[in-house]
Amino acid sequence: MSSHTSPAIELRGTSKAFRTPSGALHTAVRDLDLTVGHGEFVAVVGPTGCGKSTTLTLVSGLEEPTEGEVLVAGEPVRGIASNVGFVFQQDAVFPWRSVLSNVMAGPRFRGVPKAEAKERAREWLARVGLSSFEDRYPHQLSGGQRKRVALASTFVNDPEILLMDEPFSALDVQTRALMSDELLELWAGTGACVVFVTHDLEESIALADKVVVMTAGPATVKEVFEIDLPRPRKVESVRLEPRFVEIYREIWSSLGEEVRITRERGAVDA
Repeated sequence: MSSHTSPAIELRGTSKAFRTPSGALHTAVRDLDLTVGHGEFVAVVGPTGCGKSTTLTLVSGLEEPTEGEVLVAGEPVRGIASNVGFVFQQDAVFPWRSVLSNVMAGPRFRGVPKAEAKERAREWLARVGLSSFEDRYPHQLSGGQRKRVALASTFVNDPEILLMDEPFSALDVQTRALMSDELLELWAGTGACVVFVTHDLEESIALADKVVVMTAGPATVKEVFEIDLPRPRKVESVRLEPRFVEIYREIWSSLGEEVRITRERGAVDA
């Protein structure tokens, strides 16, 4: 386990530029400063295409910054770390493996003996309510069940940092609410910090300790809002709280401005 004297995640003056197919340089994020504490749940919202997902790839080590620094537990990110879990928008499951084999895969890749990996996988499948599905294959599962497999496959590795890129966006509204509640239950007590990218402002407020609003691209942090709703939370009931509505209005006044800027740019470019 890493030392908790430094924040879990720090981005300091971080920028990332990509070369487009035409050869031009596209800056996804610019001068990004962001700190995430240990055990903290931070949601990141911003206009479409502003660079939210790029922020996650920089933290994960999948991409290197063009400028600035990315630190995890006080150490510069150098490639993909074993203590970081990543849940993608698309189901990152192996279609040719059974549910049990999918959840065992991470520990096995990390050198955990087969019997122990199987025991840990079964424990997490029980926690996500899929014990009776361990012999099924992904194509035999619903969208919500596949997402549960993805969560179990991530949590089984005991990550200190959990990066989530719109993980529930493809689910229907009811399943999405159930998965949000399930995520909060799975996360509680793990000590992991979460960075959760979403387009859904209600989702971000219901889940997070802090909501980070990104500017229209190239993204930087515009404002950070503390979410003072008590825990534990149930997503559907917390949305009915008067304080939830107040927070929503406050954040939307900041986020809505960036969404309008992005739309106006699109209209000009069209």
